Amino acid sequence: MSEKPVSREQRRKAIEQQKKKSNQKSKKPKGGGWIKRIFLILLLIGVIGLVFGIGLFTYYASSAPEIDEELLRDPISPTILAADGKTEIPYMTAENREYIEYEDIPKVMEDAILATEDNRFYDHSGIDVIRLGGAVIANITGGFGSQGASTITQQVIKNSFLSNDKTLKRKAQEAYLAYKLEQKYEKEEIFEMYFNKILMSGNIYGFGTASQHFYGKPLNELALHESALLAGMPQSPNGYNPFNNPERAETRRNVVLKLMEQHGKITTAEKEEAQAASATDSLLPEDQRKQVVETNEYTAFMEMMENELESLDGDYAMDEGLTIHTTLDPNAQKVVNNAMSSDLFFDEEVQSAMTVVDTKTGGIRAVGAGRDYSGDVRINRATAKDRNIGSTIKPLIDYGPAIEYLDWSTGETVVDEPLSYESGQEIRNVDGEFLGTMSIREALYRSRNIPAVKTLEEVGAENAADFTKKLGLEIENVYESTALGTDNISTVEMAGAFAAFGNNGSYTAPHTITKIVFRDGSTEQIVKPEPVQAMKDSTAYMVTDMLRDVVDTDLRGSTGKEASISGLDLAGKTGTSNYTEDELDKYGLDASSAPDIWFAGYTPEYSISVWSGYPTRAVGVDTDSDERLLSQRLFKTVMSEISTSESGTFTQPDSVVELQVEEGTSPLQLASAYTPYSLRSTELFAKGTEPNQVSERYVQEDLNAPSGLRANVDGENVNLSWNYGDAGNVAFEVSVEVDGSRSVLTTTGEQGYTFSGLEEGKTYTFRVAAVTDDQRSDSASVSVEVAARPEEPVEEPEEPVEEEPPVEEEPPAEEEPAEEEPPAEEEPPAEEEPAEEEPPAEEEPPAEEQPPAEEEPADEGEEAPPEDGGEGETEANPASVDPANAGEGQNENDNSNNNDNGNNNENNGNGNGDDRP
Repeated sequence: MSEKPVSREQRRKAIEQQKKKSNQKSKKPKGGGWIKRIFLILLLIGVIGLVFGIGLFTYYASSAPEIDEELLRDPISPTILAADGKTEIPYMTAENREYIEYEDIPKVMEDAILATEDNRFYDHSGIDVIRLGGAVIANITGGFGSQGASTITQQVIKNSFLSNDKTLKRKAQEAYLAYKLEQKYEKEEIFEMYFNKILMSGNIYGFGTASQHFYGKPLNELALHESALLAGMPQSPNGYNPFNNPERAETRRNVVLKLMEQHGKITTAEKEEAQAASATDSLLPEDQRKQVVETNEYTAFMEMMENELESLDGDYAMDEGLTIHTTLDPNAQKVVNNAMSSDLFFDEEVQSAMTVVDTKTGGIRAVGAGRDYSGDVRINRATAKDRNIGSTIKPLIDYGPAIEYLDWSTGETVVDEPLSYESGQEIRNVDGEFLGTMSIREALYRSRNIPAVKTLEEVGAENAADFTKKLGLEIENVYESTALGTDNISTVEMAGAFAAFGNNGSYTAPHTITKIVFRDGSTEQIVKPEPVQAMKDSTAYMVTDMLRDVVDTDLRGSTGKEASISGLDLAGKTGTSNYTEDELDKYGLDASSAPDIWFAGYTPEYSISVWSGYPTRAVGVDTDSDERLLSQRLFKTVMSEISTSESGTFTQPDSVVELQVEEGTSPLQLASAYTPYSLRSTELFAKGTEPNQVSERYVQEDLNAPSGLRANVDGENVNLSWNYGDAGNVAFEVSVEVDGSRSVLTTTGEQGYTFSGLEEGKTYTFRVAAVTDDQRSDSASVSVEVAARPEEPVEEPEEPVEEEPPVEEEPPAEEEPAEEEPPAEEEPPAEEEPAEEEPPAEEEPPAEEQPPAEEEPADEGEEAPPEDGGEGETEANPASVDPANAGEGQNENDNSNNNDNGNNNENNGNGNGDDRP
């Protein structure tokens, strides 16, 4: 069969299809070319990076220190400097170490250490590449320095020659020196260095020393669980100390046992048996323990400093020759130590603790950890957080937040009245009474409970928690009862929080370390915390001003009088915790018992927090006795001795306005010219929130002023009397002004009052105003001048004094009608007037009788009331036998140019909050 002829067109199409196929095949190699190019670029970058890395490593390694065998084998004690940066504080020096040769190290002890620290120790040449790779991945995901890869060899190098900063330079030098060390020493020698050099706890170096210290036996007698516990300690020497932190030590021990099983060092059965063993039963009994450190006045501070060093973001150790700059004030610490061993304590069992913090910087200047802080098992009560702080919390969680978030003034009105929690439990004040309406200032200095609970309710739990958190206080849950106290707060934290009030609202976390200088003397790190603005400066000052009243000795009802120090601008707050009814029954205690007594106070220079109580709640402090004053007295003793002349005063910021308001007005209104002095109060407001409306409650309309005010002096007393028409429901407010200070004496329905306590050389101006619920009259006034006893004219007064007795009998007879019968007052005074009142010579009868009256009345010191209605002035001569004086004054406006300095001296009620004054 002949082939079918192919047309030209068909041949052309076949050729085109063949070309397309060949083009598609030629395109495929182009994709592979790009991949090859990318690979080559990455390879080039890798080579460049490798070369750069090798060069950088070589550069860093070239500056590495030489290996010193002496440094390899012995730890280097740190240099501790006081706050002045010059005074060296004695450090707890290392004891005679139990040096253990490698041949004497038990196999189980070596296995526990290697499983925990460096499982491939005998396989690498100083650097564990596999572990390094894992650390690199961890550092990429968690940030540089988040996980280390140091072998035992590297740890020996780091602890002997290098600083702890996590830098590429230090890591490069560490790796280089580790390799050199491996070339120079055998593995067993390097392990022996590590075994004897490592810091275990406090001033204990090496596993051999730790075995004797914690278990009282040599290494070869240790059980598996004991070896595992010691092997886990170097990661946090103080944190895993089984004497002080048995639970943490046991947790760490179990981790070590698990690693030993994981790396085939022990079987699962051995692990489980060891994990089941008690971490404390085999520890050396307390009475057999050798004290590592002699009782030292700085022991508590040093331990706190070590703990802080461990918690810092850096790999620092006390055996690396560091120079540590601390906040310690040796003089303040000495004062605290003396106070803690003083006779202020009322028995041998009661305990106390305190912390002294610099108000401005937050630096811890001194610590009182307890009355006897010695031995291996020591409880630092200054850092303990297991005691309830009672009412010391009120300015922190109640009134501070109210001023900060609600714009309350110090005069904000609250009501002390019956109240219960949502659960139905009744809220009580310590005296069982309710004092009614009062300002938050009064509620705070009297430490009333019900106003505090109401205030927290207004503030809200969220605002309260936020406010306290900014002051370094972690209060997880804020309940109604939190207004009156909470636990989980130490004296350290309390002193730091109160310091913020005294530092314009700026808070710095309490700390013991400010700077660390490494062994080379030039590398240093500033580690002190930065200050934060925890509240407005107006809030800080307003709270401070209210807390001043807590320690005001002249203020009735203030609970912190015992802590007051003359000459220091001081603010503070008392606190007392309570027992439950069940606890009172369980321990057989009465209602006056309290488990915890606190006082926290501050000046512009120092902030001090003090706790007192018994180690067990089974014994309470008697708050009905002076036992309740222990914390205040310790505070006063320390603060008065450490304060300097540069302490200064709290300065009112421009953001605060001071105004005189009328108590009881809601919202607060400014006091008017007719507001009674007893209802006037000077309060503070944040600028922009102050009132501008003047109260119109008290007005001067139809109320007449008292008339015929007289003052009769009898020794150190002055008898006031006055007249008033139809008294009805009118009362009389009696006030006195002396030395520029004016105070209300009483408000009475009688038309007379006796004032006691006249002093020589002073002038007393007495004022009496008629008052009703909504009205107030002008004042009638009279002055009494008490002359100082003359010094020189001693000779001549003797004769008149002898002749006075017969003369004394007549004047009183003439004066009696003058006092009892106002209309007849003019006649007796007419006879006596010339005796002391020469100017009113206008009246003829007195002018005629003036000569004979000049002789004796001058000695008697009597003075008749002026007839011109002006302010009467009576002079009492202390040299007189019977200085009877009388004066009568006129009405005057009691508000002109007058500031009430005594309005706070008289307060209603006898309550003292939950803290007795």
